[in-house]
Amino acid sequence: MALVFRVAMQFVGILLSLLGWVLSIITTYLPHWKNLNLDLNEMENWTVGLWQTCVTQEEVGMQCKDFDSFLALPVELRISRILMFLSNGLGFLGLLVSGFGLDCLRIGERQQDVKKRLLILGGILFWTAGVTALAPVSWVAHRTVQEFWDETIPEIVPRWEFGEALFIGWFAGFSLLLGGCLLNWAACGTQVPLASGHYAVAEMQTQCSYLENGTANPSV
Repeated sequence: MALVFRVAMQFVGILLSLLGWVLSIITTYLPHWKNLNLDLNEMENWTVGLWQTCVTQEEVGMQCKDFDSFLALPVELRISRILMFLSNGLGFLGLLVSGFGLDCLRIGERQQDVKKRLLILGGILFWTAGVTALAPVSWVAHRTVQEFWDETIPEIVPRWEFGEALFIGWFAGFSLLLGGCLLNWAACGTQVPLASGHYAVAEMQTQCSYLENGTANPSV
């Protein structure tokens, strides 16, 4: 029973981490970090991302233009580019490392200590990827709130608001953090007594096959 719970935790942790990694990539390239609606022209909507700015008009649809210079960007957008790239890379490494540490993977199935260390390392990589995804998203959101309530700006000037990419980025960061926690919990919190020789390997393969077929352990 302990092995079934351990494998289930690993499976959920990998799925959450994979989801967070995919969403962090989407967040990186979405041009919807900040939105701006013009009161004078409600049919026109401006959006800004890390790579380009776009305007959506009812007559012509969406038109986007890439930023001309990296150094000309606001500091929060420049740092956000770097951190989001770092988050995507760390998430990819976490998937590779933790994948080799899964109990259902037959590679290195007799070296449980190595697989446990790989799983812990993968969880740490996912933690780091989650933090580096949450940091730029939260920073841009903080700057947006500051500018929105800035009393030195005249009220007639349109204010930027949160874009959809910020909410996707928050969800991605928390998914990576939760996935990393589950993987480390599966590696450190659930101890499975090891039998000797082929019996331990055969028992692990049997339990994994039950999970893959969606059936319960007949011994429970």
